[in-house]
This record gives sequence, C-alpha cells and structure tokens, in this order.
Amino acid sequence: MSQQSQTSETRQGRRSWRRKVALFLLIAIPAGYMAISAQKSRGSGEDKQENAAATGLTHSWPSKVQRRIYDTPIPSYSVDVAFYESNSWKRSQMYVQFVTNPKGLDKFLGRLGADRDVLNDGRITIDAKTAGVVGWKLDADGKWAGGVIDQKDPEPTLDITVDFDNPDHPKVYVVSTVTP
Repeated sequence: MSQQSQTSETRQGRRSWRRKVALFLLIAIPAGYMAISAQKSRGSGEDKQENAAATGLTHSWPSKVQRRIYDTPIPSYSVDVAFYESNSWKRSQMYVQFVTNPKGLDKFLGRLGADRDVLNDGRITIDAKTAGVVGWKLDADGKWAGGVIDQKDPEPTLDITVDFDNPDHPKVYVVSTVTP
C-alpha cells in the first residue's frame, strides 16, 4: 500500500470519527437540556400545586405586593404575623393576623384612612364560617371590637376584628376581599 493511500484512509477515518462525535453531540446536548428543563418544569409545577392545595395560615409576612393589593399595611414590629390567600373567579381574599401594640393598631387603621372609631366594642365582623377557613376561633367570650372598611372599587373591603384580651398587645384579624 502506498503512503498516499494510507494517509487518505487515515484522514477519512479521522473525518468519520469527528462526524460521529459531532453528530452525537448535536443530538445529546439538546436532548440533555430538554430532559433537565422538563424535570425542572415538573418540579416547579408540583411546587405550585402544593402551594395551591395548601390550607391554613402561613406563618410569615405576606409579600409587599400582596399587602398592597389587599390593603393590609401590617405595622412594623408586629409579631405572630400569618396570612392565607384564597383566589377564585368571583373574588380573592387574604386572611391576615398579627399582634401589635396600641400605637401599631392606630397606625394600621390610620393607613386605611380610619381610626379606632371604626371598631365597635363587642363586635366580631368575621363570621365563624370565614374564620374557620384558617382555623380562627373568634367566639363571643373575650374583649372584641370590630368594624368593616368598605372602599370604592377596585379597593378591597376589609373585615377587621381585634382581640383586646391583652390591651397592651391587641391581636388583629383581617379578611380583605377583592372582587373583580
């Protein structure tokens, strides 16, 4: 065999090998990317499904966007903050609870354009069925005061009930309802 034909065969062998590797990479890289993306997407969907199926309060602060949409300006330094959001075609609601001090309660009401006059002693404005959604027990025993803040659409309606059993640290319950 001549040296020239041997060199030609070697070149063809290298080209063939390079083509095979290039073809493999052209198929394997996108396939791998698609598999990883599908897995991440599936995981994301499962997380969203879990969040949507969650019932009860989430013990943390609602996002700033949620607080703005539902007009629930929780005062700084509040504790035992928890919330739950419920959405449907007809209405969206956010349930919020927090413990504050008298100054914080006044600040909360003030940001809503109201004051303590909106709260009526002995009144519980959140009915048992609504409260039961998140496990609140707002019964007649206790020092309650409540009021409703009706705002012009598209602003939410706020049902506010305050537990004054500890007047230095009132516990505020709010159900904010937005209707499209």
